[in-house]
Amino acid sequence: MIHRGHKPFICTECNKSFIQHSDLKRHQMIHKGQKPFTCTECNKSFTQLSELKRHQMIHTGHKPFTCSECNKNFTQLSELKRHQMIHTGHKPFTCTECNKNFSQISDLKRHQIIHTGHKPFMCNECNKRFTRHSHLKSHEQTHRAVKQFTCTECNKYFSQISHLKRHQMIHTGHQPFTCTECNKSFTQSSDLKRHQMIHTGHKPFTCSECNKSFTQLTNLKFHQRIHTGHKPFECIECNKSFTQLIGLKCHQRIHTGERPFTCRECKKSFTQLSHLKRHQMIHRGHKPFTCSECNKSFTQLIGLKFHQRIHTGERLYTCRECNKSFTQLSHLKRHQMIHRGHKPFICTECNKSFIQHSDLKRHQMIHTGHKPFTCTV
Repeated sequence: MIHRGHKPFICTECNKSFIQHSDLKRHQMIHKGQKPFTCTECNKSFTQLSELKRHQMIHTGHKPFTCSECNKNFTQLSELKRHQMIHTGHKPFTCTECNKNFSQISDLKRHQIIHTGHKPFMCNECNKRFTRHSHLKSHEQTHRAVKQFTCTECNKYFSQISHLKRHQMIHTGHQPFTCTECNKSFTQSSDLKRHQMIHTGHKPFTCSECNKSFTQLTNLKFHQRIHTGHKPFECIECNKSFTQLIGLKCHQRIHTGERPFTCRECKKSFTQLSHLKRHQMIHRGHKPFTCSECNKSFTQLIGLKFHQRIHTGERLYTCRECNKSFTQLSHLKRHQMIHRGHKPFICTECNKSFIQHSDLKRHQMIHTGHKPFTCTV
């Protein structure tokens, strides 16, 4: 039947076909939610005894299959064979849409969903859809709030052991994946692959509105919200909206005063890790981006690009109310608050309102009497 492709046993729920009746019965357990085999260590259940035995190796640490190239161990022979393709570079399965190659047909099928947009797995709680069943399972744990794996360093909880192991690399500093171009290291292979696109210049995802290209589909989707104006994440304090959840979380720290990232040199704290890294360049004096016009140097490429507009006179962002133009979008948004009369930052002492958080901080010095600048003469 394998050679003839004959699969006479068909699932009445999803029409999937099988060569053997036993395979169909096993498959039907997915629809019934039946998992008769339970792990005595963590109570996780499985549809098949073989899956339980494989799972139990996590608790025992037993990995009988070893790679002859790098001595990495695996619980299954199939995992070892899949891993060995990294060393051989063998990727026999090619996507007909973008010519990307894969070592497994399952990886190719998963990838092809990007082109079709098909997300067959839906969360019953919030209707969010996923391309993979494993992603749905991970997502469902956010509703159940099951976080059984704890980091011994910082007591942070995780729903999956793989997430915990990835997190622990922060404490150990272990970054096993290194870029051959610039020697930058990463904790995950996926992060390295994304990084390598910087060197290759490969950006396979293009915006149909403005032709801007991106290395990741998620970045393209976030970008497209600029054109649609869709900002689904709103701050309950000041009603400011954001295209991404991470943008809202960082913004909320303005209201809570939380600054979790602290500089070891001067103890200055920041709301975002990227802000801390940028600040640390001040202590190192590292400014790798130099203006070809006036030789002024900058810690960030974006800073150089904004600066270059002084020389070119380019002002991309124009106010619809008064036609005043600006070199940066943030400057335009700040200016637009004047027209709207929007002043979200309020002094708790005298209730005076301000457009910018920095203006409020300056104002508060009147109440505290803080005068940080002293005349040396």
